[in-house]
Amino acid sequence: MAPVQYADLGKSARDLSSKGYNFGQVKLDCKTKTANGVEFNSVGAHNTDSGKVNGSLETKYTWSDYGLTFKEKWDTDNNLATEVTIEDQLAKGLKVTFDSSFSPQTGKKSGKLKTAYKHDYFHLNGDVDLDFAGPQLHGAATVGYNGWLAGYQASFDTAKSTLTRNNFAIGYATDDFILHTNVNDGQEFCGTIYQKVNDDLQTAVNLSWTAGSNAARFSLAGKYTLDKDTALSVSVSTLNLALECANNDFRCGFSKLALRLVLVAECERHSFVRSIGLSMMLRSLYIHCLRSVERSLRMMSSEAD
Repeated sequence: MAPVQYADLGKSARDLSSKGYNFGQVKLDCKTKTANGVEFNSVGAHNTDSGKVNGSLETKYTWSDYGLTFKEKWDTDNNLATEVTIEDQLAKGLKVTFDSSFSPQTGKKSGKLKTAYKHDYFHLNGDVDLDFAGPQLHGAATVGYNGWLAGYQASFDTAKSTLTRNNFAIGYATDDFILHTNVNDGQEFCGTIYQKVNDDLQTAVNLSWTAGSNAARFSLAGKYTLDKDTALSVSVSTLNLALECANNDFRCGFSKLALRLVLVAECERHSFVRSIGLSMMLRSLYIHCLRSVERSLRMMSSEAD
């Protein structure tokens, strides 16, 4: 099995400490999938502090016979984004993605060509930001053997002929334990520990320190699954205390329609509750819902006859 890409080193611990904590927001996330495989994802978020409302609509279609994936996204800032990916077709383990965005209002355009190649013992990434002033080159490599991991990441600005990023990392990973440490640009030193204690409990520790600063950042996080539908997450850091309660799979009449509610709260040292947030995620398989309605109508019609 190929090692993870460089950007995902330590991801399990970072996600447990920060993912899903939408403080100061009321968020609605709706996902559905049609019979021919087209996926729709609509997201709306209201910032309770500024009152600003943001939204986006994303469509995704996968043509598995040819390893192609098409994504299109439009948001309320009037930005259009398109992503085309081809995987395992040009070569086994090779993934090529072209990502572009366009703002009709400002006329701003951007594009990026991303490549990834993975093997049993290494994972390579190479990206190019297409810019007329001079493209920026990004490269990363991860190697793994018997659970040990080592990686390097760099970025080069061709317009300025400058190395803008110079990072390296080492780590060790098993099925239920991940240890990771990295150094960014020789200035920031980070470390993470993730452990899956059992099927119900996960824990994580994150540490970071920047050269020239006496302050170290620390966070301790945990997630406990109360039952198959409910989970409680807690993240304590040097800055705040965050709580998250998630309830999954409220059944809404159809077997393929599920609602997930997430309530979060952020507390500071000198105030009990600084901000709260609420997320609602609705997922359904559209065609199954339609067929359920159709069957119900037919049964009602036959009973009436």
